[in-house]
Amino acid sequence: MKKQYILLLGLVLVLIFSCEEKDMLPEVENELYFPPSHTDEWQSTAPNTLGWSQEALENLYTYLEENQTRAFIILKDGKIVVEKYWGNNFLNTGVFEASSMWYWASAGKTLTATLIGAAEKEGFLSIRDRTSDYLGTGWTSLSPEKEDLITIKHQLTVSTGLNYQVSDLDCTAPSCLEYGKDAGTQWYYHNAAYTLLEKVVNKASGIDYNTFTDQKIEAITGMDGRWVPLGYNNVYWSTARDMARFGLLTLNKGIWEANQAVYTEGYYEQMVNSAQELNPSYGYLWWLNGKSKIIFPGLPTSFNRDLSVYAPDDLIAGMGKNGQFVEIVPEQNLVVVRMGEAPNDALVPISFHDEMWEKLHLVISF
Repeated sequence: MKKQYILLLGLVLVLIFSCEEKDMLPEVENELYFPPSHTDEWQSTAPNTLGWSQEALENLYTYLEENQTRAFIILKDGKIVVEKYWGNNFLNTGVFEASSMWYWASAGKTLTATLIGAAEKEGFLSIRDRTSDYLGTGWTSLSPEKEDLITIKHQLTVSTGLNYQVSDLDCTAPSCLEYGKDAGTQWYYHNAAYTLLEKVVNKASGIDYNTFTDQKIEAITGMDGRWVPLGYNNVYWSTARDMARFGLLTLNKGIWEANQAVYTEGYYEQMVNSAQELNPSYGYLWWLNGKSKIIFPGLPTSFNRDLSVYAPDDLIAGMGKNGQFVEIVPEQNLVVVRMGEAPNDALVPISFHDEMWEKLHLVISF
């Protein structure tokens, strides 16, 4: 009888400990869905089942169409809630649809940030390395001492200090890359310094940039885009669904379903948080909302405002010319994609972005 009592007591203690341990574990809500990598299959959720306003959604559609949007997608928990297409595809060669390709413009910088993280995880480079370790001495017109101050991290955070008062900010020739200030003491949206990260990856890994993108991102997620040279720039092209896949990858911190992470958790946290004090609204080539101040592209001074007053504070945004957006709201498991043209030719159309989120706010009521 005593033995049975001890066994019973032991069982009770095990159950109590198991329950307490379970209570200590974080609850997993809204588990993410990942579409199959090599098919068009993608589960969807109706907006009304989420309590979204259909009237506000129709108003949003009207606004997007009037502003030359070609594709607009919203994912919730990885599932498609909204997927709309308008107008003609590039060069007006046909109706824009799910299979149509479009350019990412500077929203593609987020892909490069991901690839740098992948290269660091593989041991090809460290973001603390000097850029000249890979591009050689004389990749700028700076003195060797000043050039050696520039690291990969400075390129990731557009804080190289290069002179922005030059005739062509896209020009990657050494003669175009002049001294402005010491690296890390100036933030300016200097496109050429970013573009040269492609050569850094190529030199570090010995792998062609398109091939590296395929190996580290596309083969995992099922994306099927391509980098296309355009002058000094290298522009990524894909479908809107490919952009949504990339957004979902980033939402899940660089992990596609149960696969191995593309980059380390530490790199992810640095990438999507303020990476320097000069412009806290910028991480590693990602724009960040909810910060105390921001420096906009093309301007040298900061403003005491958010990226978007209507978007959630935790918004992480890849943004490009003419309104190419791949955006993530982690707390709500949202991915928002917009491709198309925009009313102005701004490097990043901030006003259009604000208005889009103002209308989207009425849809979702976050």
